[in-house]
Amino acid sequence: METITAVIEALERAPAIVVPLVRDVPPALLKRRPAPTKWSAHEHACHLAYVHRLFFDRLEQVLASPMPVITPYDPGQSDPDDLLLRMDLEDSLRLYVDERRRLVERLRQLSARDWQRTAEHGEYSHYSVFIMFRHLALHDFLHAYRIEELLLKREWTAELKL
Repeated sequence: METITAVIEALERAPAIVVPLVRDVPPALLKRRPAPTKWSAHEHACHLAYVHRLFFDRLEQVLASPMPVITPYDPGQSDPDDLLLRMDLEDSLRLYVDERRRLVERLRQLSARDWQRTAEHGEYSHYSVFIMFRHLALHDFLHAYRIEELLLKREWTAELKL
């Protein structure tokens, strides 16, 4: 994704990929973790809705501050282990779709100069509005991939057939 248009289009398309994928996961597998510290499909999906506020806040911080500093977010360190498991999946999917629509509308209002604005980020050598939202688009697809891995897990689907 090398252009603003490509990033916005990827962000706009992501819910149409993620939501049906989550719907394909059998209910018996939705909250099943592949390992104690690895997320279930439910957690991956809820996480996508949960982080939207973070990205709205970061965008406003970068646009408002002459020298913004972005604090890294690590859900494994910042959040209780069961936070996402306790979230309602249907509410989270609705929030993800609605907030994504709102985010895309906001991003379409940005000027070319806004997209170039930079910030210091605790994890990255350089960071800009463009990088932030390309990162979010890639983040969506990373979690979609993880959900699909769980959906297709051979031993789990074999167990369901028994």
